[in-house]
Amino acid sequence: MKLRISKYLFLLVMAVFALSSCSEDDNTVDEYANWQERNEQAFEDTLAYARQQIANGSTEWKVIRKWSLQNQTPNKDVTGMDVPLSYKDADHIVVRVLKEGKGSGCPMYTDSVKVSYLGRLLGTDTYPAGYVFDKTFEGTYDKATAQVTTNLASGWIDGFTTAVLNMHIGDHWLVYIPYQLAYGSTQSSSSVIPAYSMLRFEIVLDSYYRPGQVIPGSRAAAQALKGEWITE
Repeated sequence: MKLRISKYLFLLVMAVFALSSCSEDDNTVDEYANWQERNEQAFEDTLAYARQQIANGSTEWKVIRKWSLQNQTPNKDVTGMDVPLSYKDADHIVVRVLKEGKGSGCPMYTDSVKVSYLGRLLGTDTYPAGYVFDKTFEGTYDKATAQVTTNLASGWIDGFTTAVLNMHIGDHWLVYIPYQLAYGSTQSSSSVIPAYSMLRFEIVLDSYYRPGQVIPGSRAAAQALKGEWITE
């Protein structure tokens, strides 16, 4: 029942922000009218909803700070006192946990990862559920038929990297990424994703590759032990 309510809430949010304006000249619909405002509001609403659910004790939702802002230590002022760290809403991603994995660890920034994913834009009149701009599986995720893609954990946009660095093998997440942690105020190089787009990724972490450590010793200093794919 909780999943169904969350699904209906998301569809309602998508419907509200899918409203587009018409051109006064030719009455054509502009799919991306007020795109920045609509995307900022959609992420703000999603973030507020997630925080409320977390405050109510839900483990289905997570709010995760950008990977490079994690584990920071406060600066000192002139008196030696700690200066509290502050973060913007757009320094975070929002996660809805669709399924918890069984893996015991998470990828590191220097690891490679194998993932399946499906990425969408905010809903519009033509694409109420959100235009699918990239994918490795069709429709509902099925491990038996889904393809996996391999990339460095650090090789994605910041929001995607933040997600995979916090996932365990088998985790299946729906991830909301503000445009500041995606392609920002510029259009993607593929011209598929408009500027200011909040992205919504369905991500499944299949496995990750942990490089070997440098072998001590003068002659072998530049050599590395063979790494391994961690699958559980």
